[in-house]
Amino acid sequence: MESFMGRDFLLHNEVGKSLFFNTAVGLPIFDFHNHLSAKEIFEDRQYKNLTEIWLGGDHYKWRAMRVFGVSESYITGIDTDPYEKFVHWADTIANAIGNPLYHWTHMELQRYFGITTVLSAKTAKAIWDQCQELLQKQEYSVRNLLRRQNVKALCTTDDPIDDLYYHNRLKEENFAIRVIPTFRPDRAVALEKEDFTDYLTLLGKSAGFTIDSLDTLEEALKKRLSYFREVGCIVSDHSLECNLYESFTLEEVRVIFQRKYEGKIVTASECSKYRGYLLTFLGKEYAKAGVVMQLHIGALRNNSSRMFAKIGADTGFDCMNDFSFAPQISALLNGMDVTGELPKMILYYLNPKDTEMLACMIGNFQDGSSKGKIQLGAPWWFNDHKRGMENHIEILGEVGMLSTFIGMLTDSRSFLSFPRHEYFRRILCNKIGAWVVNGEYPCDMEQLSKLVTGICYDNAAGYFGLKE
Repeated sequence: MESFMGRDFLLHNEVGKSLFFNTAVGLPIFDFHNHLSAKEIFEDRQYKNLTEIWLGGDHYKWRAMRVFGVSESYITGIDTDPYEKFVHWADTIANAIGNPLYHWTHMELQRYFGITTVLSAKTAKAIWDQCQELLQKQEYSVRNLLRRQNVKALCTTDDPIDDLYYHNRLKEENFAIRVIPTFRPDRAVALEKEDFTDYLTLLGKSAGFTIDSLDTLEEALKKRLSYFREVGCIVSDHSLECNLYESFTLEEVRVIFQRKYEGKIVTASECSKYRGYLLTFLGKEYAKAGVVMQLHIGALRNNSSRMFAKIGADTGFDCMNDFSFAPQISALLNGMDVTGELPKMILYYLNPKDTEMLACMIGNFQDGSSKGKIQLGAPWWFNDHKRGMENHIEILGEVGMLSTFIGMLTDSRSFLSFPRHEYFRRILCNKIGAWVVNGEYPCDMEQLSKLVTGICYDNAAGYFGLKE
């Protein structure tokens, strides 16, 4: 029996082992979607303890702790002792068999701290003390944590109103790891939200003029996108949580915008028309600017209104939605493609029922201008586990071109999350190795190594122009 999470963890054939240890393990990381803080990178933050760096802001862990019956005071409580929070997390994770959090937690202990002891309530104190001592050293500052995992570049997630002060400072400093802003105008798209007009005021201040019409909104978004590009932005992002497209005319959308601006009620259908129009407008602007468009589709957010009122958004009360959107996503992409203004685009599914549909959909809009111009995004959020990754690899291989896939990302708020790339790389190498062992692909190690290098790093670096 192999030791727990030993050298060959998740690698069950010799071809997969060879691909991982001779090719994948040494490749750099380009994490093109996460929620890390550019401010903390610039200031080279030193975290005080494991609770700060591990549990602060990580709603994956918070969600698991609630399921295990941990009181909220030990999860998001502000006055609770950090060590007591950690002990509750240790007890939770010891019982999280089958959950990727179990593997990620132990990979992080191994890769960052050299700790192979299994975490539990019994071992919590010894692990806490050992990590506490290490975290005080300069080698464990935020920048050095990134260097430790060979991170080449990362893309944060930023609102168009952000001044990107810390991105600019890092750029001026010529910091070796590229910290790239992502243009995420969700609040400008979300006409249905109560604070929509409040956001227009904020966006107008950033743009330097009042937004009181659809035309001035477009000008403001173009101006902010131009600024983001100056700072180094190469990617945008949109969270799409309900109907994303309905046929529209420009005049219809102008009227809909004005009705909302004047405080009048807008219908769900009108919101869909507006959303489809603005996404099409932005997509065409991204195409002009050479910016990749990411669409994260299918989250159902803030389900517990009680907890949303108490501790706010992004705290572990979201899940996957189950609405059907194939005709809508087709119409959206076609609306840009028909005029030759479809940008490079990544489509992420949250509900696994949509995997095959989107894997097929991306084939409709490839135009030969680049390999994998339209991408099936990495298995996201509730899919970034072993089965989800294997499913993604198999389906993309079956109905698409796995060799053009731009690979994994963390989508994380934690600076300890980068071993998730290793987790994916092990699963990828094992899956490819299994195909070879089964006689489904030749054992051409040079070709296989090129394939793995592409999926793990080179494809993404080329897709986003990181090598330029």
